[in-house]
Amino acid sequence: MTNTRSMIFTIYGDYIRHYGNKIWIGSLIRLLKEFGHNEQSVRVAVSRIMKQGWLQSEKIGNKSYYYLTQRGEARIEEAAIRIFELTPKKWDGKWRMLMYTIPEEKRWIRDELRKELIWSGFGSIANGCWVSPNNLEKEVHLLIENYDIKAYVDFFVAEYQGPEDNRTLVEKGWPLQEIAEKHQQFISTYSEKFKEHQALMDRNLMTDAQCFVERTKLVHEYRKFLFFDPGLPKELLPEVWSGNDAARLFEKYYKLLAQPASRFFEKVFREDNDIREKDELYDVDDHPLIID
Repeated sequence: MTNTRSMIFTIYGDYIRHYGNKIWIGSLIRLLKEFGHNEQSVRVAVSRIMKQGWLQSEKIGNKSYYYLTQRGEARIEEAAIRIFELTPKKWDGKWRMLMYTIPEEKRWIRDELRKELIWSGFGSIANGCWVSPNNLEKEVHLLIENYDIKAYVDFFVAEYQGPEDNRTLVEKGWPLQEIAEKHQQFISTYSEKFKEHQALMDRNLMTDAQCFVERTKLVHEYRKFLFFDPGLPKELLPEVWSGNDAARLFEKYYKLLAQPASRFFEKVFREDNDIREKDELYDVDDHPLIID
């Protein structure tokens, strides 16, 4: 069974963010029950997420509501852009380079910074030297501010002048073969699931609750690419790239399940949360997000 904490992040990213980022704990427990998580595990996970600074609570009457902090919202927006950008960007030809020398007594900051850089899509080409071809200036400056490390870092936007070509930096910074294999594994697993569920839905044999579960599992699995696929521009990728096929499959599968899954979520959400009726479901092209 999927980790409760991790699944909560997926549900906030794919559903709750479209409804004000806030939900009653009872509704969250009800939704997680669909995946086999019990009330105690949900409450423990929510408490842990709050301590980490992603969620905060609000008491209304005798009900406790939980909503994303500013930090949580920012992470979701950043991830949403990457997850649902289904075709590689065009490259501006520049590299973003972050260099740091963080002292040993601040080692925990160095470790956390490394995790953040990998999550944002940076690759390490030397000790304390990280690069990305993507426009991540905003994210870098936020990291520098959040960790208060101005005294230990230098940040450049530059062009690579050799002696090799730009693809050499890619080979140094990221294991493209391993990433391609992970995309292929996703395709192998979820292309079969897509065919199975498409056939069932054509015969009206899937409930809204089942669609909710399957769409959430799909997003949950696909968002894992955030942690090892940097989202390189097409100019730096191989001519044949399995990530493109994985993205197309994800989009097609997501749209198949989108409306019935949203109907189920809205039913649970409306029963216990004070919201106005909507005229229609949110547009499936208003793509959600992912974090962790």
